[in-house]
Amino acid sequence: MKRVFLVTAIATMFNVQVAHAQDAAPTAKPEHEFSFNAALASDYRYRGISQTRLMPALQGGADYVNNASGFYAGAWASTIKWTKDAGGGGSVEVDLYAGKRGALTSDISYDVGVLTYVYPSNGLAVSANTTEVYGQFSYGPAYAKYSHSTTNLFGFANSKNSGYLDIGANIEIENGLVMNLHAGHQRVNHNSISSYTDWKVGITKDLGIFNAALAVMGTNANKLAYASPANGKFLGKTAVVATVSKNF
Repeated sequence: MKRVFLVTAIATMFNVQVAHAQDAAPTAKPEHEFSFNAALASDYRYRGISQTRLMPALQGGADYVNNASGFYAGAWASTIKWTKDAGGGGSVEVDLYAGKRGALTSDISYDVGVLTYVYPSNGLAVSANTTEVYGQFSYGPAYAKYSHSTTNLFGFANSKNSGYLDIGANIEIENGLVMNLHAGHQRVNHNSISSYTDWKVGITKDLGIFNAALAVMGTNANKLAYASPANGKFLGKTAVVATVSKNF
């Protein structure tokens, strides 16, 4: 479950040079771009639910973008606890994804793709491995995204065709400081007790050598359906989550 978000922000950078009273054109992006990221989070929340039994997580990933076409692909991983707590095995989640981004107008952009969540050696009766297709439209800092499962959803039996609606905005307050707003609804097909709504209010700050994020998030999830099998704690409770990350 790809990072609750890790709590991400929209960053815009301007490189301006003045020569003979005229601005030079910005440097064009290369056709092929590769990037890497690493993070430490106080809790790995995905769609508002803790994947680490309310404990910290180590995370990291790699991305490729073809700027000419808008095609992208990547992989991301995080430590987890929930598959083992649920009676299976494994302690890592690996997300594999690919898609295409582009612009419909000068104000409206889109992002469509497919994402597979892999839980090596999870060993659950209903595999935790999940594939979703998604589509997103953005207008300025605001966005709306829908993800639809083409397999069972995260170990829920008979849950194919579940859906998640995500709306939010990443609003730049000042240079390097962004407010993150999010609300989402997870519908678990044929399992209404496990459906719920989640929310987040946070800030992200670019500190130069690393990025820092702080967010308050919570859910109205059923406390029995989302209680940790290990200690009975509610995994969707309202809490403050802190993250430090670095892009390379």
